[in-house]
Amino acid sequence: MSQNTVSNGTRAGISLKSIRKRFGSLEVIHGLDLEIEGGNFIVFVGPSGCGKSTLLRTIAGLEDVSEGTIIIDGADVTDAEPAKRGIAMVFQSYALYPHMSVRQNLAYGLKVTGTPKDEIERQVEAAAEVLQITKLLDRRPRQLSGGQRQRVAIGRAIVRKPKVFLFDEPLSNLDAELRVSMRIEIAKLHQRLGNTMIYVTHDQTEAMTLADRIVVLRDGRIEQVGSPKQVYEDPDNEFVAGFIGSPRMNFLPGSVKAGGTIICQGAEVAVPVSGAQQEGNTVRLGIRPEHLFVTPASAATFAVRVDYAEYLGTNGYLYCTTRDGEPIVVELRDTEAPEQGVEVYLGFDPVKARLFDTHGQRIR
Repeated sequence: MSQNTVSNGTRAGISLKSIRKRFGSLEVIHGLDLEIEGGNFIVFVGPSGCGKSTLLRTIAGLEDVSEGTIIIDGADVTDAEPAKRGIAMVFQSYALYPHMSVRQNLAYGLKVTGTPKDEIERQVEAAAEVLQITKLLDRRPRQLSGGQRQRVAIGRAIVRKPKVFLFDEPLSNLDAELRVSMRIEIAKLHQRLGNTMIYVTHDQTEAMTLADRIVVLRDGRIEQVGSPKQVYEDPDNEFVAGFIGSPRMNFLPGSVKAGGTIICQGAEVAVPVSGAQQEGNTVRLGIRPEHLFVTPASAATFAVRVDYAEYLGTNGYLYCTTRDGEPIVVELRDTEAPEQGVEVYLGFDPVKARLFDTHGQRIR
């Protein structure tokens, strides 16, 4: 390990117990419980207004909790000031001092806390090396690109040697190509530092590519916690199944047939039904676009009209409508797209299907 390599070596666990947050009479976090293992990269994901940024801000101490307890690295920090929690936060806005050089921006927090000058210099050089911004240390923020500014903002967090890093949609201001490269850099940073990191985003692609565990939120409640593979392949409910994945999972109405299979779009589908499901019960069949395929007609297929074909190079998508008027998306790989307006038949492997009840809960 080089002399200037940053390694905080901190794997602080976080425990959220019965967290509630109210703004006046409006409750936006509803009795939330969550255990975060030290060293994990956790992503809070969900639609706008689900409470993910508010939850992050309560962990940081920027918002007071209305009820509940926050424990970081074994210490109760519920009422502690943000500076006493051992956290560092990176925001969507870079919030750099425009009149200071990159070096001065990185050093400012350490200087305020009275850190010795030689230690400040060492920490700044180490952070710059990790983030590959050493050549930028004498530039001002206006001379940097958006990605470079975000690296400086992250560097300012690194030099504080926090127990926990909190990221609040840090890539939202970057263009698509730069978002991909910065996503990779943040993943590498986590590998090098090993700290606990919590990352907020509405972008499920960021969640899938960065997270050790994803926390899916809706309306101030946790819908599911799991690895990217778990939440994608084994969703607990229709909301998670529809939110995680792009394009989203398709949902079609069906009914239980005698013998425990499903009737869907007039076809009998050999999807086994477990649990207390009786003949005639209404269910929702979920199938992802990549698990559907165009096939000759048979008793186990159903017809759709091709409304629009989208070509993306290595793959493409068919946007279709069933005979019952249900929208459905099909991913195509190495297959020529049918013409718009024609009717085709779709099939799928029943093992890939997921069933949900009328309340949106998974039938297992």
